[in-house]
Amino acid sequence: MNPALSVIFLTTLLGAGQGLFLALFVIEVRVATDLLPAPSAGFYPLGSAIAVALLAAGLLASFFHLGHPERAWRSAAMWRTSWLSREVIVLPAFMAVVAAYGWAHWQGWSGTLLIGMVGAAVCLALFLCTAMIYACIKFLQEWATPLTLVNFVLLGCASGVMLAAALAALRGEPNAGVVGSWAVVLTVAGMVSRMASLWRNARLKPRSNLQTAIGIKHPRIVQKAQGFMGGSFNTREFFHGRAPGTLRNVKWLFIAGAFVVPVLLVQTGLATGSPVLLVLAFTVQFGGLVAERWYFFAQANHPQNLYYQAVS
Repeated sequence: MNPALSVIFLTTLLGAGQGLFLALFVIEVRVATDLLPAPSAGFYPLGSAIAVALLAAGLLASFFHLGHPERAWRSAAMWRTSWLSREVIVLPAFMAVVAAYGWAHWQGWSGTLLIGMVGAAVCLALFLCTAMIYACIKFLQEWATPLTLVNFVLLGCASGVMLAAALAALRGEPNAGVVGSWAVVLTVAGMVSRMASLWRNARLKPRSNLQTAIGIKHPRIVQKAQGFMGGSFNTREFFHGRAPGTLRNVKWLFIAGAFVVPVLLVQTGLATGSPVLLVLAFTVQFGGLVAERWYFFAQANHPQNLYYQAVS
C-alpha cells in the first residue's frame, strides 16, 4: 500500500493521546490506593490538556486524507458495519471525556475516578475501532491478524506513558521514576509484539498469483505491461513504489527509534535524574513510531499489484 502521511500522523497522534490519558488514570488509581505518592494539583489538568491537543491534532490530520472535507460528517453514517464510522463517533466522545476529566481535576471536583473509568472504556473502544479498520481487511494478510490490535494498543500506550514520564520529570513529580519504568516495560512489550508481527509477515505466502488470476497453469507467465502507459489511482494508492532496500532500512530505523534508543534514554535519564533525556526519549520514540506506521502501511501487499508490476 502507499502510506498516506495524514493517516500515519492520525494513528500515531491518537495513540500517544490515548496512552497519556491511560497513564494519568492509572496514576490516579494507584494514588487513591496509596500505592503512589500524589502528584501536584496541576499534573492531571495539564496532562489532560496535552492529551486533548494530541487527539485534536490527529483528528485534524485525518481531514487531509479526505477528497471533500466538508462531507466528513457522512463518514459516521455506516456505524453498523464500518469500523471507520465507529472510530469517527468514538473519537469525539473520547476527547469530550478527557476534557471533562481534566476540567474536573482543575476545579477540584470529586468523581474524577468515575470519569476516568468511563474514559478508559472509551479509550479501549477507540483502540479497537482504529486497529480493526485494518485488521478486518482479510485479503491484506499483513494486517489481518490479532497482532494488529495488540500492536496499536501497546505502541500507543508506550508513547503515551513515555510522554507522561517526561511530563512528570519536567515538573519534578515524585512518581516520575515509576512512570518511567512503566514506559520501559510497555516499550519492550511493544517491541516483542511488533517483532512477532514482522516474523509472521515475513513467512506469509500469497494466496493468488498470475496463474490463478488468469486461469492459466503455465509455469512461466510473465507480466510485460499493465494495460496503459500512464499512472492511475491503482498504481498510486495501492503500491508505495519504493525499492525493497528502502523497506529494510525503514524497518531497522523504526526498531531502533521506537524501541531500543528510547529505552536507553529513559534508563539513563532516570539514573542521572535528567528530565531532558526523558523528553528526548519521547521525541525519538514518536519519530520511530511514525517510521513504524509508514512501514506498517507499505508492507501490506494489495493483490491488485499482480496486474500493475511494470509499465511496458
